[in-house]
Amino acid sequence: MLSANLEQTLHRALAYANERRHEYATLEHLLLALSEDSDAVAVLRACGVDLDRLRGDIRDYIDNELSNMITAHVGEANGYAEMDRAARTEVLVRLHTLRQQMPRRDNSRANLALADFIAPDSTGLADYIGAFAVTAGLNEDAVADRFKGANDDYSSILVKALADRLAEAFAERLHQRVRKEFWGYAPDEDLDNAGLIAERYRGIRPAPGYPACPDHTEKRTLFDLLRAEENAGITLTESFAMVPTAAVSGFYFSHPESRYFGIGRIHKDQVADYARRKGMSVTEMERWLAPILDYDPDLGEA
Repeated sequence: MLSANLEQTLHRALAYANERRHEYATLEHLLLALSEDSDAVAVLRACGVDLDRLRGDIRDYIDNELSNMITAHVGEANGYAEMDRAARTEVLVRLHTLRQQMPRRDNSRANLALADFIAPDSTGLADYIGAFAVTAGLNEDAVADRFKGANDDYSSILVKALADRLAEAFAERLHQRVRKEFWGYAPDEDLDNAGLIAERYRGIRPAPGYPACPDHTEKRTLFDLLRAEENAGITLTESFAMVPTAAVSGFYFSHPESRYFGIGRIHKDQVADYARRKGMSVTEMERWLAPILDYDPDLGEA
């Protein structure tokens, strides 16, 4: 749960963006809002910061340079309804998951795949998976470089660290709203910060490249589904790293028994089947899955 001060600061940042018809609330909008927060002001004054000059510099940057980079975008009011109808009548994308191949002493524990947390088509049940991509790093490099150009390496590093933390907080807050409002499967959830950190809520948000979903190439499918470049200003490099780096993306699962796990090592039979399903060569797939292969590709199955 956000503190009252932080919640008010975030609302002010959004208000500054809306007033200027900016498509996004960026780090600059947040810095301007922070410059009016009582706790932040106390710290800034203790550090000898000229608040009037700081606010003036930020406003000047927002109203001149930043306004040329981000513009207002008004979407169709029925856009989500159209996506929902399309999702129910046609295949938009196909997501692929890997399964654990761990030896078990008994049958008490299954080898898991993320697909286990979605109802199979054969059940006839309507089930859902969510997707998200968020960032707090738009124009982060420009702000950091400005500090670096002024020989203020500390502030440059701090800007990047702050953007990273805000992106993680954004992802946490959005997931909370998904559970309580958008999907609404946990409307009465009432967790404090300790409960959120301990993930005592229902559902998970695994990300491509992490233990339960170690294939980074699935990020391309995720970004195509969300049109993340267009809608969030986040792009992917050839190695599927996100730019800005202060960004988080992944999937939402709401199954009551969904949990995080690691795929662990996998054998060549699964790699070959996975490559076939994704329409890629085994050699290319082995390159992307190299950290979890249970064999040497140059020698074959161990």
